[in-house]
Amino acid sequence: MDCRLDCGACCIAPSISSAIPGMPKGKPAGVRCIQLNEQNLCQLFGKPERPAVCHQFKPCSSICGETQQQALQNLMFLEQNT
Repeated sequence: MDCRLDCGACCIAPSISSAIPGMPKGKPAGVRCIQLNEQNLCQLFGKPERPAVCHQFKPCSSICGETQQQALQNLMFLEQNT
């Protein structure tokens, strides 16, 4: 599955404990990453400063669903239950 354009759910729903440029203490769950642009695209994609956890996440239909709202719900569920 390819990443759905204008989604960004994986940059909003989960917490990220590692430092992100502009967010040195990481990112709490449910907070929009500072590196997510207006089109919901990661400004660090393909760059070495992108956190490893972000690089390791791969979109799949069971997580991303068919809409951004489904992706947010699924990722928030996983965040709260893991």
